[in-house]
Amino acid sequence: MKIPLQYIALNLWTRRLTTALTAGGLALVVFVFATVLMLDEGLKKTLVTTGEYDNVVLIRRAADTEVQSSVERDQAAITASHAAIALGTNGEPQVSKETVVLIVLNKRGSDKPSNVIIRGISPLGAMLRPQVKLTSGRMFRPGSSEIIAGSGIAKQFVGAGIGETLRFGQREWTVVGQFDAANSGFDSEIWGDADQLMQAFRRQAYSSVIVRLNNSQRFDAFKQEIESDPRLTLEAKREQIFYADQSKALSTFISILGITLSVIFSLGAMIGAMITMYASVANRVAEIGTLRSLGFRRSSILVAFLAESLLLSLVGGVVGLLLASLMQTVSFSTTNFQSFSELAFGFELNATIIVKSLAFSLVMGLLGGFLPALKAARMKIVDSLRAA
Repeated sequence: MKIPLQYIALNLWTRRLTTALTAGGLALVVFVFATVLMLDEGLKKTLVTTGEYDNVVLIRRAADTEVQSSVERDQAAITASHAAIALGTNGEPQVSKETVVLIVLNKRGSDKPSNVIIRGISPLGAMLRPQVKLTSGRMFRPGSSEIIAGSGIAKQFVGAGIGETLRFGQREWTVVGQFDAANSGFDSEIWGDADQLMQAFRRQAYSSVIVRLNNSQRFDAFKQEIESDPRLTLEAKREQIFYADQSKALSTFISILGITLSVIFSLGAMIGAMITMYASVANRVAEIGTLRSLGFRRSSILVAFLAESLLLSLVGGVVGLLLASLMQTVSFSTTNFQSFSELAFGFELNATIIVKSLAFSLVMGLLGGFLPALKAARMKIVDSLRAA
């Protein structure tokens, strides 16, 4: 015979205070576990959505980021004339020769400085990123000391609002517009004219060249031709892959930190669940003896107490997930270890994280409840009834 689930749930309800305290501890652990996964997912989504699948980033071979890269003008001209590059309505190759520089800005309401990316783009640079939309103000004029700021930068940093000015590269730059990049990495950048930025920082080479292919299926051939050309010292990557790689160092750090905290907290939660279940067994010795005398087998007692522990952990897991889901309204800003620049991103909850969090919660319940359940199953009928 099997013990009904209603009976198991009723036992938890009878011990409401103990159940609530134990479930609360489990919920806290699941909250930490889920938020770390959400933070990592938000980081990856932010950087992956930064790139377009049909766009290709060309940087100096062996350079991990655009900041470290250098593309000479003659090499940029050679790549821009490649037959695989898409042409616009006017027959012009869809290419953006770009300069990427790090500057230091102070956050609003704080003296804390942070590195911010200044991206100089060619006239077609904005068109190659359809997710970038100008939300207020206007586009900067080519050949001028005008810039536009991403939404993440405009909100956080002094001088980055429309009408304000920033001084870098021995010039005053006026912010004439603000853009939204659909929560991608571009939200944490400032854009201006590439040639003007090169003059201001006295650079002779671009940082990267962004091209759009006329057929995305030709990427492998395009990559091979570019990287085997003796005139070039460049590496070609799909833009999505390039930005996804930028998340690896920070993602690894978040994952290690999150796993460490989750393991430490989970040990406490499992001990709490174990104490709760041992107390339940101690208080229900006569009940266990009665169930055994009614014909319930040891395995049924074991399963019942395990089910009670799992149900307790499931309640804690659901509560922890509900609390974690509220973090989706929070924006997080930190330094990207790969580019050493400020990066703003949010918490992202998806079905995979929900499944992992609930599974983690159930594992804690299983490990915390197994020994008490085993003790209950091993009790002898006579000894249990005599204890009554």
